[in-house]
Formats: sequence, C-alpha cells, structure tokens
Amino acid sequence: MKTIRPGLRPFALAAGVLLLAGCASAPPRAEPPALELPAARWSDAAAVPADSAAALPAWRDLVRDARLREVIALALENNRDLRVALLGVEQARATYQVQDATRRPTLNATGSSSTSFTPAEASSSGRDTLNRSYSVGVGISAWELDLFGRVASLRDAALQSYLNTEAAQRATRLTLIGDVATAWLTLGTDRRLLALARRTLASQQDTLRLTERRQALGAASGLTLEQTRTTVETARGQVAALESQVQRDRHALELLVGRAVPEALLPTDADTGTDEAAGLVGLPDALASTVLQRRPDVIAAEHLLQGSRADLEAARAARFPRISLTASAGTASRQLGDLFAGGAWSFVPSVSWPILDGGTIEAGVARAEATRDLRRASYDKTVQTAFREVADALSVRASLAERLDAQRALVQAWTRSLTLAEARFRAGADSWLTVLDAQRSLHAAQQALITLELTEQSNRITLYKVLGGGNADR
Repeated sequence: MKTIRPGLRPFALAAGVLLLAGCASAPPRAEPPALELPAARWSDAAAVPADSAAALPAWRDLVRDARLREVIALALENNRDLRVALLGVEQARATYQVQDATRRPTLNATGSSSTSFTPAEASSSGRDTLNRSYSVGVGISAWELDLFGRVASLRDAALQSYLNTEAAQRATRLTLIGDVATAWLTLGTDRRLLALARRTLASQQDTLRLTERRQALGAASGLTLEQTRTTVETARGQVAALESQVQRDRHALELLVGRAVPEALLPTDADTGTDEAAGLVGLPDALASTVLQRRPDVIAAEHLLQGSRADLEAARAARFPRISLTASAGTASRQLGDLFAGGAWSFVPSVSWPILDGGTIEAGVARAEATRDLRRASYDKTVQTAFREVADALSVRASLAERLDAQRALVQAWTRSLTLAEARFRAGADSWLTVLDAQRSLHAAQQALITLELTEQSNRITLYKVLGGGNADR
C-alpha cells in the first residue's frame, strides 16, 4: 500500500473533503402547490382550449384604438410606480447573486512588505540594523462545505425572493395597463356625457326662447315658461359639473402616465361606444379555471411559499455541524530577488457544531415552520380571491350584452315618445309638462347608455387583469 508523501497530505485531505462535499445531497426541491379550485369551467361551451392562457391576447392586441395603445406605451415608460417595481427587481436579483456566490470558494491574493530599523543602542550586535521582508500568497478563507444543504437552502430562499419580486413587478405592470385603459375610457365617456349635456342645454335654451315669445303673445302660460327655465338651469349645472369632471379625468390619466398626454392621443366626444368602435376587443368565451396559474399575484404568492420552505430547510440544517476550510499558499523572503525561491502553505479545516444554544436553533425552526404555514394560508387565500374575481367579472359579462340591447331600445323608445309628445303639444292635445318629462327621460336614458357602454369596456379590462393578462405582459 502506497503512502502519501508528507508534503502532499494536506492537499489530499482537501481533495477528499471536496469530494465529500460534492457527494452531499442538496435539500429536495419543493413541488409547486396544487390549485384547490372547483373542477367546473367558467363557460357553457362544449370545449375549452387545452391552453386557455394562450388564447388571451397580448395587451397591444387587446387594445383596438391606436391612441390608447400609444398612451399605454407612454405609461409603461414613465410611470413612477412601475419604475420603483423594476428597481426592486434589480435589487432582488443582486441579492440573489450575492447569496449564490457563497456556494463557491473565494480566492484572495495578498502581498506585503515590511521594513524595520533598530539603532545600535538597542541592537544586540551593537550596530544599526535595517531589516526588510517581503511576502506574497493566495488563499481561501472560511469556505463552508455545504454537507447538509444549509447554503443551498439559503440560495433557494434568495432565488424565490427574487422571483417573487419579479412576479410582483409583472402584477404592477398589468395593473398599470388596466388602470390607464380604464382612465382613458372614463375620460372619453365623460367627454361624451359633456357633449350630450351641451346639446341638451342648447336645445333647452332654444325651447326657452321659443316659450318666451309664445308667452309674450299669450300662447304659453307663466307656469310653462318657468318649467322650461328649470330645465335650462338643470342642464347648465350638469354642463359645469361635467366640465370639471373631464379636467379631473385628464389629471388622473396624466398621473398614471407620468407625463402630459398630447391632445391628439386623448379620446374625443365623437367616439362611440359601439362594439365596432370600442377601444378594446373581446376575450375568449371558453376558459378553464387552471388559467389562474398564470396570474402574477398567484405566482408571487407561490414563490413566497417556496421561499419559506427553503428557509425552513436552512433552519433545520443549522442543527448539524458546519465545516469550513481555510487554506493559503505563498512565499516569504528577506530579499526581494529571492521572494519566489521558496514556498509555504497552510491548510486549516474547522468544524463548528452547536451543543448548547439555549434553544435558539429550535426556536428558529419553529419560526420557519410558522412562516411556511402562514405563507401556505396566504397562497390559498390568493387563489380563492382570484377565482372569485374571475367568477364575478364573468357574471357581469354574461348580462352586459342584454343590458346594452335593452338600453339602446329604451333610448329609441324615448326618442319616439318625445317626438309624439311634441306633436301632441303643438296640436293642443297635451300639456308642455308631458314634453318636458319626455325630454328628461330621453336625456337620462342616453346618459345611462353611455355609462353602460363604459361598464362593458371596463369589464373587458377587469376580466383581462383577473385572468393574468396575455403572454406579452410577462
């Protein structure tokens, strides 16, 4: 049996320890938690695509109006909240890289020189003495061998924290897209309502002037004149209120975008809410509940749960010994020219095993277990909330088409009623009060139709958000 030369024994020992570290098993990777959702699908369709998420369009395909697409793009470039979220991702990535670097040994190079002078009075030789020394070396300082998975678990925890931050940033991005679209459509709706109020005011003012002439000729009573004047003042108040609301809508949109929005990119009162001219396209009718696995907040909650499991593994690994290696090799000389003539080395393995710690390690394990259970409960709540939000959005969607048809029919009915009331009034068969009532009812029906068209478009945005957005939003 061959023996190892004494000079090579430390290196043989180091190789053996490294081999042992390579054979050590890392902590098992946790499987993603299962979604505990009803097996039913959110559709009466006979077939649902195997990948329902793939059927969701990217936000640029969802938005039909080119002006709205441009405004959303401006918001993605300038919104401060999104910028903060992106910087948070960069910070989390750097933190993970720092933790990941601890798995590998750190090699340091050192070099030094020293000079000392001893006067003759203090020298044993009775002469002035000048001493110089030089040294260079390389070494590994306290590199921990991860025999029980502690370092790997800490690395996994940092990775999950980074992935959680990244998913949270995607959620912020998706929310921003939805909020900007909603604000833009709301501005357009209020501009349409303002235009309707102005048309109503102009019509009422014309009617008031006509009534004043009729009253001067004795063809209209003072009561009819005052009733007409009340409608004018009511319409004037609505115009003033809507003008203020439109300004607030624009301010809210520009706050989301992070800069002033050019007038050319804003909706006008000429825009209609019909499906052909609406700002957003429709979404697929057939959806499976598994689409929730794509939601950024569900993904973020899952990464938090996985990170808590890694923290628990690290806390458990703290019960076992920690083995660290410190090694160095170099040379020293009294003469700079002889610095590399000889060499020296050192190899210092160390073992640390907690025996009595006052229960600190067990308390850390208990805390990690509680955190894991808390994150699991939070994950379950996030999934349940996501399911409810999608179900609610689809419930609203199911009735919107019928409500829009009914409201459009109501506007047409009140339009015909007003025409008939005006004809009967001119023929003397009915009072002016009937005409005023028909005017107010038609105006209210038109306002309700414009508002309902916004509700329909907002529902598309809400459904897109709660389903997790399209692939391009990741």
